[in-house]
Amino acid sequence: MPSPLPGMNPYLESPELWSEFHSRMIVAIADALDDKLSRDYRVAVEKRVYLSEGEESVLVGIPYVSVTAAVPDISSTTSVAVAQPINIEIPIVEEVQERFLEIREGATGSVITTIELLSPKNKRSGEGRSAYLQKRQKILTSATHLIEIDLLRGGEPFPMKSTVSSNYRILISRSHQRPKAQLYAFNLREIIPAFPIPLLVGEAEPLLELQPLLHRVYDRARLELAINYSIACTPKLSFDDEAWVRNLLG
Repeated sequence: MPSPLPGMNPYLESPELWSEFHSRMIVAIADALDDKLSRDYRVAVEKRVYLSEGEESVLVGIPYVSVTAAVPDISSTTSVAVAQPINIEIPIVEEVQERFLEIREGATGSVITTIELLSPKNKRSGEGRSAYLQKRQKILTSATHLIEIDLLRGGEPFPMKSTVSSNYRILISRSHQRPKAQLYAFNLREIIPAFPIPLLVGEAEPLLELQPLLHRVYDRARLELAINYSIACTPKLSFDDEAWVRNLLG
């Protein structure tokens, strides 16, 4: 069963589903590229690892007791006041792994193109955004092309000189054209656009279609069983978009 919406499904943006959708979509993109690229290239699934703390950390409730008196002698008749514990939460550093793709030249192993599918942690302040910004800047000052896929309405988009406002974005930055880049901006009601995959300069750029991949991932993961379409999605939609979704869902 494909997704009931023609473009991006906003219910997949929920914290409960995004991690699974992200992992499956990364693999689906890699498989699709394998079918399109010549044997001169290989697609590697890589991961970025960092420690997250502060507002992004995992919080664990732990009771705390401060013992300030010796254990009373059970033979004594003296009453001893026992301190009551206070339930608190302490931050614990969390190891975060984010997967991305690299198209590498088979003969040399050089990274030709990096493909990032953004996660919520990349788009809000904290270690996730800092780690990604460092990686992003390193790519933008290298000979590697960057494809940045943002299928999240929430969070803060990454800086770019554009007056276009949209729900979703796909950025293509070819190394030999920087600082110029191509932006595919689209909204909830639109089909996710196909876009070219830059390779070595002068080579034909195959088109990648994300929309059928999304429908395939939705079907194979049976995500209709995990989504309650009777409630509002997270983040919430605008009034008009909510009405549009309700009309499609019947």
